[in-house]
Amino acid sequence: MLDAVNVQFHNLPSQLTPLIGREQERQAVCTLLRRPGVRLVTLTGTGGVGKTRLSLQVATDLLDDFCDGVCFIQLAPVSDPELVVATITRTLGIKEVGERSLLDLLTSYLQDKHLLLLPDNFEQVLPAAPQLSNLLAACPHVKVLVTSRAVLHVHGEHEYPVPPLALPDLSHLPESETISQYASVALFLERARAARPNFTMTAVNSRTIAEICVRLDGLPLAIELAGARINLLPPQALLTRLEHRLDVLTSGPQDVPARQQTLRNMLAWSYDLLDAAEQRLFRRLSIFVGAYVLDGVASLIDKSLLRQTDQEGEEPRLVMLETIREYGLECLTATGEMEITRQAHAAHYLSLAEEAELELGGPQQASRLEQLEREHDNLRAALQWVIEQAGKDDSGQRAVNRGEMALRLAGALRSFWVAHGHISEGRHFLERALAVSEGVEAAVQAKALFVTAYLAFVQSDHERTEELGKQSLALYRDLEDQPGIAFALSLLGSVAWTKGKMVAARTLTEEALAVARQVDDMDRIAYSLFVLGLLSSSLGEYTRACALYQESVAVHRAAGNKRGLAHTLSQFAQVLFVSQVDQAQVIPLLEECLTLSEDVGFKEGIAAYDCVSGQLALSQGDLITARSLAEKSVELYREIGHRHGTAKSLAVLGKVLATGGDYTAASTYYEQSLAISAELGEKWVAAVYLVELGEVVAALRQLAWAAQLWGASEAIRDALGIPIFLVERADYERAVSAARAHLGERAFATAWAHGRSLTPEQALAARGQKPAPTSTKIVTSPTTYPAGLTAREVEVLRLLASGMTDIQIATKLILSPRTVHAHISSIYSKLGITSRSAATRYAIEHNLA
Repeated sequence: MLDAVNVQFHNLPSQLTPLIGREQERQAVCTLLRRPGVRLVTLTGTGGVGKTRLSLQVATDLLDDFCDGVCFIQLAPVSDPELVVATITRTLGIKEVGERSLLDLLTSYLQDKHLLLLPDNFEQVLPAAPQLSNLLAACPHVKVLVTSRAVLHVHGEHEYPVPPLALPDLSHLPESETISQYASVALFLERARAARPNFTMTAVNSRTIAEICVRLDGLPLAIELAGARINLLPPQALLTRLEHRLDVLTSGPQDVPARQQTLRNMLAWSYDLLDAAEQRLFRRLSIFVGAYVLDGVASLIDKSLLRQTDQEGEEPRLVMLETIREYGLECLTATGEMEITRQAHAAHYLSLAEEAELELGGPQQASRLEQLEREHDNLRAALQWVIEQAGKDDSGQRAVNRGEMALRLAGALRSFWVAHGHISEGRHFLERALAVSEGVEAAVQAKALFVTAYLAFVQSDHERTEELGKQSLALYRDLEDQPGIAFALSLLGSVAWTKGKMVAARTLTEEALAVARQVDDMDRIAYSLFVLGLLSSSLGEYTRACALYQESVAVHRAAGNKRGLAHTLSQFAQVLFVSQVDQAQVIPLLEECLTLSEDVGFKEGIAAYDCVSGQLALSQGDLITARSLAEKSVELYREIGHRHGTAKSLAVLGKVLATGGDYTAASTYYEQSLAISAELGEKWVAAVYLVELGEVVAALRQLAWAAQLWGASEAIRDALGIPIFLVERADYERAVSAARAHLGERAFATAWAHGRSLTPEQALAARGQKPAPTSTKIVTSPTTYPAGLTAREVEVLRLLASGMTDIQIATKLILSPRTVHAHISSIYSKLGITSRSAATRYAIEHNLA
């Protein structure tokens, strides 16, 4: 017969501290265990996540549900699966009798009992899991709540993964009082106050405390160990040291098992339970940052060293908590596998990036960009490593190889950097990679130079764009790489356009288009057409601009290039709006631009949509919508570092405020736009903002200053051939007429003439003041021109290079066609040329255009 001792109603250890932040988990597990069909529940999770503490609380909550008691079974000291039944029977107070097996004795004892068993730390005795199943089959009223870092994989098991504690969102951090309501923060504060009773969370340290909890992945054990360190380290010092958290989070309570006294011990416990192949896989996976794709790692998921995340319609991805990853990297270093694993990781992401690049101009663009965004952290890590290795590696060819990997990887991500607004990051990596590129083959360097220049152009860093663009073009010409030549020429044409060098811009871009057409490079054809459209639009050649944009749209649409298409559609809508042509098309173009931009995450396209849509709303009298859109555009352009776009959207916002009568605020925004344009050297753009600012200050009754601003604008527009936009012309002419009438013809003309002699910066500073009289007559040397050209011949050459016919030149200079023809013949003779194209090239090369 069974000889059993009196069993207490429960043997749950008394808890000296309250359970923090597990209300939802407590309720969920209790509900699960109360279901009639649920007999076995396994609480899984990484070490230190709080499985044991949760199980004890759940058992306490369920004491009244089990009339025969609750029994907590400590399996941590047990490593032999054959001893599990013996441990359970000993804990229940069952003694061996005769020759009956312990399992038979245990089954007989529990057969009629309504009892809850709590086997704790089952991960190290997993082969004993079928014994639990057999026990449950024979004892219909017994239920089992297991804690384990690994799933048991037995029939009837219900797994409940225990998550880390709730964490605050660092990007939207609430007030300190609200932060303390997050379970992770509350636990930190409770342990910190136990170590230092006067410790408090303040407005100064609240963010630091939140960052500590996030850095520790919300793991209760790690947070408890960190909180205990407050007696030695203030929050900011603690956060800084958590860069190496395994060395800091030590010296836990002495009355807990050794595995819970330090973070490293806790992780070593899990690592040591893996077999050799699992340990090797775990070490290598620790190289990855963030999430990665599921592939042969089911055992590590089962053992709670990896977490699986699911997103609808996507392949499952895995996440390793940073705390666990740090331990994995330690193991990787200890085994001497770090370098070869890093190399394999970098090579994998180089291959992924170059494969994606091939499809970033086609119909798979959105999915490929999304894939790269998911892998952004790993791409960063790969780039960081290869650049660092190339910089410090003195082993010759190996350093060159890693420098080449860095340039290839960063260069392949051009469309990703641009589309998703990671411009500054892309430039940072590329500039660093170029600095360690000595010995790398010319083709790789040429591409990296171009991509860096392109990103610099997006951020309106025109000097760096031109410098790198010329270097890239030279290498591409040496290589006779026609697609590369076409792209570099288009980029240099764009720079010339922003600087107001309209002739040079047209010549460079038309050459780029011709080269691209020769090699049938659709991407470069579309880009060159786009740049020519920008140029024609700014010169008031609206019909030509529309035709160029239409062709660019057709090319992008045929290729399925959503980003390129969105970019072109926004500019097409802009030119239709400012020219007041075919206004019915503007909204459909903008709506398609927005849809495409959102589809591929193209922030610049969204900002452009907001900017043009704001202008359209303003023209329709909807000031509220116009202001909202303009403000969103300013914010987004600033976020991606697009200074040209920022200046433009600030001017739109200024016009919205001026229309609403807030002229003072409007003038502030226009002055900001002009300041940016001055920094960028965009004189022709400044001419546009000077006109609009003039209208604002005229409304403020600063009429002389308005005339100066308009005069300065006119001087620039005359020099560059930039007209007043048709959509602005009526307002401009009304403002000028009113100012002339109120100021008087003589005073108005004097201020206007003074303005024509000023730069945009000087006109902005003049504020209506008359020029200071000078008593000294300044004698200047007569200007000399190359090849013995006269001043008049230079005037003719400039107009000829701009594309004017002889008749147009004669009309512009008030000369007879015969005289113009004579000047052109003289120019040809002095320069030793015979054609207009040669004259145009000469004018560009000698800065006469």
